[in-house]
Amino acid sequence: MDLSFYVVAVPAVVLLGLSKGGFSGVGMLATPLVALVVPPVEAAAILLPILVLQDIISVIAYRTTWDRWNVLVLLVGALPGVFLAYLLAARVSDSAVELVIGIISIVFAVRRLFIDWRGQSDQMTKPKLMAGWLCGAASGFTSMIAHAGTPPFQIFVIPQRLPRNIFVGTSVMFFAAVNLLKVFPYFMLGQFTARDLTLSSTLAPVAVLSTWLGIYLVRRMSSSQFIMVIYILMVLVGGKLVLNGLSELAAGGI
Repeated sequence: MDLSFYVVAVPAVVLLGLSKGGFSGVGMLATPLVALVVPPVEAAAILLPILVLQDIISVIAYRTTWDRWNVLVLLVGALPGVFLAYLLAARVSDSAVELVIGIISIVFAVRRLFIDWRGQSDQMTKPKLMAGWLCGAASGFTSMIAHAGTPPFQIFVIPQRLPRNIFVGTSVMFFAAVNLLKVFPYFMLGQFTARDLTLSSTLAPVAVLSTWLGIYLVRRMSSSQFIMVIYILMVLVGGKLVLNGLSELAAGGI
């Protein structure tokens, strides 16, 4: 692989590390970046082992600060979501998934930013099982298709206003489990090759360092600053996904 691969792959892995460290959502830019130089399916296959490696580091860092109820409820939905995505992998357009997820992310984040700007707050209600299952299924499905499972997770968890470390730890534990669920389907789809696994291994040092950097930065932010950053990232990432989806659909992505 020539230098152009690493020019985009290294920033992509850094974004994944920051995401695994706590800046949820920014990692969704990684697959589109790597897809600039390799086919999208191969880009996702190269990044999955890196995600699993980064998950190990994040799980160690946040092993004592996560909400078990949220993780279990979301995983109940994620399992059939991943399985459905595996069955439909050859029929689902990445561009259509990116467009829908991008629009949902922007609407949700802008609404939350507007509420906070007005000095209002949503009435706190206990999260419902059905909503958790649906968000978990959507997260598992989009994560399997395009490594883009963060927005459905955030839509369910953010309104609960969990403390910063609990929110990050819950995200870490949930997506660590989802990424493990994805390994076998990716293998069955023939998406792991010796060359791709070699490329993944060469990026391992960057993956480790960037994950610890994300953990370091998140732990030095206040909860209010952290949530504001997450909202802004959702808008930016959602906009990028919408642009990707529209451009690919215009070029015949469906």
